[in-house]
Amino acid sequence: RVEIVPKSWGRPQPEYLFVDRGEQLRQLNCHVIYTMPLGLRFSNDYLRLTNRFGVEPKVLPMVPVTQRNGKECEEGMAKLRAMVMARAFPKLAPAQRLQGIAEVFDAPETLDRLCSISGGHLRQLLSMIRDWIMVEGKLPLLRTGLDQVIRSRCNRIRLAIEKEDWELLRQVHHSQEVIGEESYQVLVRSLFVYEYYDTQGSWFTVNPILLETGKL
Repeated sequence: RVEIVPKSWGRPQPEYLFVDRGEQLRQLNCHVIYTMPLGLRFSNDYLRLTNRFGVEPKVLPMVPVTQRNGKECEEGMAKLRAMVMARAFPKLAPAQRLQGIAEVFDAPETLDRLCSISGGHLRQLLSMIRDWIMVEGKLPLLRTGLDQVIRSRCNRIRLAIEKEDWELLRQVHHSQEVIGEESYQVLVRSLFVYEYYDTQGSWFTVNPILLETGKL
């Protein structure tokens, strides 16, 4: 993991490693994939970075649960449902897994609520399932238990948000854009905002759990 701590002369560590020393990284005589901090995409050195490596960095976005226009993304939701059910029934065929929804959840709508509130962030989705199981302690998992997990996470995240950050979140909520490296460090790295890709390029939306606060 690359820390954001600046070097002693003030140069941020990511820029120093991938931009200033990028030529050395390219000279390794082997196949290698570098994972760079996403904040470099918002850095003033981004063009120098792409010139160093000769390619545009590939971004792995969230699985979309909605489209830009706010409508549900059916394909993304289907992928998330399939992933959850694969965890529940790893030895069954994909079509058979979906037939077992009633064994795991009190209703199909409860599974959809889980997938939607995760925002397509896979680690967060799995983490919510873990917390949910701890609350319920048995199957099928009930919607009331999920609501309890959502409220708990919402309160925990809300306490970490400064007053000025709420204004940034409102801007993202309306514009679907994150502008500048500083905004990125506050919003995306903190998982307050998620990034998605479609045929028009990248777009951003507020973590769905924060929409539960009613402050946006």
